[in-house]
Amino acid sequence: MDNRLTVNYNNKPCYDIVFASDFSGLKDEISDLGFEKRKIAVITDTNVEKLYANEVVNALGNDFDTVVTYAIPAGEEHKNLDEIKKIYEFLMERHFDRHDLLLALGGGVVGDMCGFAAASYLRGVSFIQIPTTLLSQTDSSVGGKTGVDLGGVKNMVGAFYMPRLVYMNVSTLNTLDDRQYASGFAEVMKYGLIKDEHFYTWLIDNMYEINDKDPEIVLEMVKRSCDIKRAVVEKDPTEKADRMLLNFGHTLGHAIEKHKDFEMFHGECVALGSIAAAFISWKRGLLSMEEYYEIRDMFVPFNLPISIEDIDKEAVLDLTKSDKKSDSDKIKFVLLKKIGKAFVDDTVSREEMDKALDEIIYIENND
Repeated sequence: MDNRLTVNYNNKPCYDIVFASDFSGLKDEISDLGFEKRKIAVITDTNVEKLYANEVVNALGNDFDTVVTYAIPAGEEHKNLDEIKKIYEFLMERHFDRHDLLLALGGGVVGDMCGFAAASYLRGVSFIQIPTTLLSQTDSSVGGKTGVDLGGVKNMVGAFYMPRLVYMNVSTLNTLDDRQYASGFAEVMKYGLIKDEHFYTWLIDNMYEINDKDPEIVLEMVKRSCDIKRAVVEKDPTEKADRMLLNFGHTLGHAIEKHKDFEMFHGECVALGSIAAAFISWKRGLLSMEEYYEIRDMFVPFNLPISIEDIDKEAVLDLTKSDKKSDSDKIKFVLLKKIGKAFVDDTVSREEMDKALDEIIYIENND
């Protein structure tokens, strides 16, 4: 696999995913898209701004009319319409028009927010994803999902809006702390579980290199993750069928994340939700007991939780009802037929979810 993937939309090339080890190629990529002499706004957050904003601005050089930076306060709690309004006002004050460009420099929150601002400002301006976390590089930057939280529900307001480019400087992963890095790995593991048993096995075989952030192994891991997601979103760009499989682990995961008031990282909650989904799959006779316990235990060496304390089961179960993926009060739950093959089911009962939560709350007592 080379250092570029092309994502198609409606059977036509839509945007490229470029894999790099620095920002030196960013200027040429943007110029090739026709944005020379246009205004560029680098939308980032207050954490990433300190690390990479100046580096990106310097890499762009003097080929563009204006390059400005706007930093959103870091944190999921700022992923809301009030902050989107501030982005609009920033762009308006600097006379950005439909021919200008936004760069989303950061993790998933920045990418979602910048993408939504781009989709809605002047009914649509171009934007580029420059993801800097493992979660955003392998998941949220690819596929055109944008949005903000509303009423405590993740991404309740949003749009499908494709970027013009995804530029991945994989070396930015070196500045992630261990917990952030592990959080992103939950989405990587998801791809193997739902779509590619060989990738799942490869991840386990390269466990030590992945945890040590070996450059070649990490690059291959990111590429293969993106390639799996590319294939899924090409087939179902607006999440009407196959793309729903990407929500494996997210139904209960999102509910736990909200219940814990976002104290836990997204990937940590997805890991717990994935274990719960695998448990239900086992109890339905789809997975063997050995397969279930292997899936559960394989999160441990990648520094992800397999149990949780201090949660109100009933509150978590109630939160699943507000999941934006529900349909006419039926919760769309992703289960596994086997490792590497998933399906969407709308018959998972509250009782089944209750028992799955018992498994992740009291897991040490169940061995």
